[in-house]
Amino acid sequence: MTLSVRSVITRIPATLSLVAVVLVAGVVGQGLWVPTPQQPWWESVAYGLPAFQEGRWWTPITGTFLVIHPWAYLIAMVGFVWVGLLEWRRGSRVALVYFGAGQLIAILATAAFLWGASLLPWPWVIELAGMLDVGPSGGTMACFAACVSLFPSPWRQRGWLIVVGYAAIGVLFFGTLADMEHVVAVIFVLAVDRSFHIERASIRERRLLAFATSLALGVIQVLTLLLPTNGPFGPTVPGNGPWLEATIDAVVILVVTNGLRLGRHWAWVLSVIWAVVNVVIAALYLGLSFVDPVELPLGLGDVDVFFATAVLWAAFLLYLIATRHAFHSHRRRPLGAGTDPRGDTAPTADDARQIITQYGGGSLSWMATWEGMEYFRTEQGIIPYQKHVGVALVLADPLGPESAAAASIAEFVGAAERDSLIPCFFSSSQHTRDSLPDGWRDLIIADDTIVDLPGLAFTGKSWQHVRTAINKADREGITFRMTTLAEESWGIRQQLRAISESWVGDKDLPEMRFTLGTLQEAEDPEVRLALAVSPNGDIDGFLSWLPIYGPEGTHTGWTLDLMRRREGGFGAVMEFLIGSSARTFAEEGALIVSLSGAPLAHQATDDEGTIAHLLGQLSGILEPVYGFSSLHRFKQKFNPRTEPIYLLYRDEGDLTRISAALTRAFLPNATLRQFAGAGIDMLRRE
Repeated sequence: MTLSVRSVITRIPATLSLVAVVLVAGVVGQGLWVPTPQQPWWESVAYGLPAFQEGRWWTPITGTFLVIHPWAYLIAMVGFVWVGLLEWRRGSRVALVYFGAGQLIAILATAAFLWGASLLPWPWVIELAGMLDVGPSGGTMACFAACVSLFPSPWRQRGWLIVVGYAAIGVLFFGTLADMEHVVAVIFVLAVDRSFHIERASIRERRLLAFATSLALGVIQVLTLLLPTNGPFGPTVPGNGPWLEATIDAVVILVVTNGLRLGRHWAWVLSVIWAVVNVVIAALYLGLSFVDPVELPLGLGDVDVFFATAVLWAAFLLYLIATRHAFHSHRRRPLGAGTDPRGDTAPTADDARQIITQYGGGSLSWMATWEGMEYFRTEQGIIPYQKHVGVALVLADPLGPESAAAASIAEFVGAAERDSLIPCFFSSSQHTRDSLPDGWRDLIIADDTIVDLPGLAFTGKSWQHVRTAINKADREGITFRMTTLAEESWGIRQQLRAISESWVGDKDLPEMRFTLGTLQEAEDPEVRLALAVSPNGDIDGFLSWLPIYGPEGTHTGWTLDLMRRREGGFGAVMEFLIGSSARTFAEEGALIVSLSGAPLAHQATDDEGTIAHLLGQLSGILEPVYGFSSLHRFKQKFNPRTEPIYLLYRDEGDLTRISAALTRAFLPNATLRQFAGAGIDMLRRE
């Protein structure tokens, strides 16, 4: 074993000391074989509201190191695993503070709540207010929650969902004194740590959490029919639950759950409607019960389970509203629909693929096949675009014969203006710029960095960085593999997803889209992956490469899209991957690789106008968040030549709307709060 017993002892002395005290107390007090409440000194050491009312102020200390039943010692020891993990990661002092503060606050805050709430005619509270308890679960639960905050994204959000769900379900359906203390401990850590940022999760993660929550609600409905409960709203017996409500909920959940996973808007709408129905009915009966006790209609079962599940539906409703931007996958009216004299059906991504392979395209043309694009059919081609805030935003160049570009642009501009949309071309080439109608403006927004492959050799001082990276990788046993996502095993795919999710989750703003892909786009069988594999089989980094087609389906090159590296992995992994990929493509006969253009990274010259210089200033402001300029400088290690990438627009009056459209295209799921937070952080850095 890598870790010796001695090294473990020296790393978690506080945890081991706490465990030793609990076990010694169990032996001395006979709690390891006799339930503690049966001991004659039980009331003198147990904590709870009665103990404080009678002046036994020492009980939070004495009760912490006892366990209520012999079988509960196993659960207590499992709880101390989290204390040890926290101590291992953050040190003895932090672990002891979380354990001690969590335990003390859980006991005192629970007692204070019960003291105030017991003044109400609330049977559950009155019953708990007269109970005593022992055990360290408040402190170990606080350490559990604190450990979750150390998880890398997206496991941090998933862990918090488990912790909060466990605490909420425990208090709503079982409602013991310990369950109340667990809730308080979790709230304490949430307030202190503030590591739960669901708005930073990727789109996939938000959908996955909604999917899991929806399924959990269905499982809870079934369990409440089969198991006895005793929560804040009263006790139930098995088989006497809300069978009609559970049946309806289960049907709704079965219908919408997969739709939530896929981000379907209709599934989100149905979930919101049914959550509102549950909450409104519960609120109505709760209001009526204050005036005159009422019975629920036949089939809705006992009031306690009905209200408890309504609380969970209310929490789910808040989550759905907060993450509504993740569920926008629905059909929208295509540009010019109903006005095409040819009566053609709307083009699809498959049509875009076919026309790219037939006529070829530029270095960014394959991005036109990504999800979220719409397509306008012209006389001889297709124009890919997105609609945002009244702007028809074309991505890259028109698809089709180069000779038809001017005619296709004219058709598109006419259709956009008929639909009261502002036409705009983004990330377009020089050829598209030259095909524009008279009077249009152009602005260089990036430089496409292109490496010519014929005769490629990593010799000379200019290739020193790449050569050094490849040699170092060879010495350290790092291997290169060119593959596709579908060819890789489930384990490799999960590694790639974890690397990507971690990269996304730790940013203040969500993952950018439009001209920047994700692993979803990398699933395309035409897209190739370059992997750096460590000697133990871990993925240290990976790239995705989009195909560049010439006429008649010939592969002329590849465009770099995703660049992801594992934290703590091989340092020069990107230089190694790009250099090895270029060498592989050259051997296959490709002509170029495009390292793509970093948005807003173009260095404006004096003759490019005020707007170009304003964009340069914007790039400097955004640099701490997205690193456009540093990415552009990194690509210079590969000695590329550059070609301009343009933003093309009618006149300066359109730029305000175009700016808003580009913001929404690149960050379709960012919230105002995220923009404000990122802005504050950038100002602080400045």
